[in-house]
Amino acid sequence: MTASNPIHIFNGFRTPYGGSEQEALTLWRQLAPHADVHAWAASSRADSTLLASQGIKAIEPHKGNRPGGGTYVFVGSHWRNKLWPYLIPKPRRLIYIYNTFHPKHLELTQRMPRLLGWPSAEHVVISEFQRRELGIRAEAHPSPIDLATFAPASRRAPGPLRIGRMSRDTPDKHDEEDSAVYQQLAERGIEVILQGATSIQSRLSRHPNIKVLPTGAMPAREFLQHLDILYYRSGTHLETFGRVVFEAMACGIPVVCHRRGGYVEHIQHGANGLLFDTADEALEQLGLLIDSVELRRKLGEGGRQYAHQLFSEAAMGQRLAFYLR
Repeated sequence: MTASNPIHIFNGFRTPYGGSEQEALTLWRQLAPHADVHAWAASSRADSTLLASQGIKAIEPHKGNRPGGGTYVFVGSHWRNKLWPYLIPKPRRLIYIYNTFHPKHLELTQRMPRLLGWPSAEHVVISEFQRRELGIRAEAHPSPIDLATFAPASRRAPGPLRIGRMSRDTPDKHDEEDSAVYQQLAERGIEVILQGATSIQSRLSRHPNIKVLPTGAMPAREFLQHLDILYYRSGTHLETFGRVVFEAMACGIPVVCHRRGGYVEHIQHGANGLLFDTADEALEQLGLLIDSVELRRKLGEGGRQYAHQLFSEAAMGQRLAFYLR
């Protein structure tokens, strides 16, 4: 890949903390040593601070600020019903990374507007689970994780045992049963830290051991390295991959996860994490880890090793070759 056929990565870039935004930024960083790569904000509501801090460009064809052809990679965003795609050079190759279950986005990217004249989109999904559920023809690439960023802490911060979760701060990311789970953990003397849970604060107990933080209060790596256990279950939102689960695994943090979502196919129960179906099972699995330092160490190390296999240099090289070919 040379400058004559650059790669342009498009995303809404609406928040520094979104999984889709982080996926686009990580892909950009990993492709940069191999190609002429640029990142573009596909939304008029992009976060200006994020754009400035990362060197992301706003698409402004009237000012001459536009991608110049090559390979266009859309990460969780699309080009339909927008004017600017008609005002920029056509891509030689068009790739859409579909990282949700939103049927409208898939439909919009499978049918190309006749007047636009772009090539048909090649689709990438971020888990085998997602590909099976959708029944579409697509490459399956796990959402990339930077192993240099997500690594075990050099030492544990002093204090009580900590169980936490992290997500986008919307109610659909939280299961209603988890309020009772957090309450029981808090009553056992466990510090429960919920980053991205202000939207459900009215449902939570005011127990002093339950701490609620807004999204982005702590950088993801710092937050995860502060924990002893990651607990994860979403509400009505169905996780296509569950990026935070793999970030925790890379940090050597044992994970306890609901058996629903793209991450499930990567968790070997009892080897690199624990899975549950009900709230009672969740408390049982958490209890095993709370009572056993050795089990926490075993599952944390198993998760770390698995993350290093999944995101190894060789594995990432094979996935990057798809974009570079």
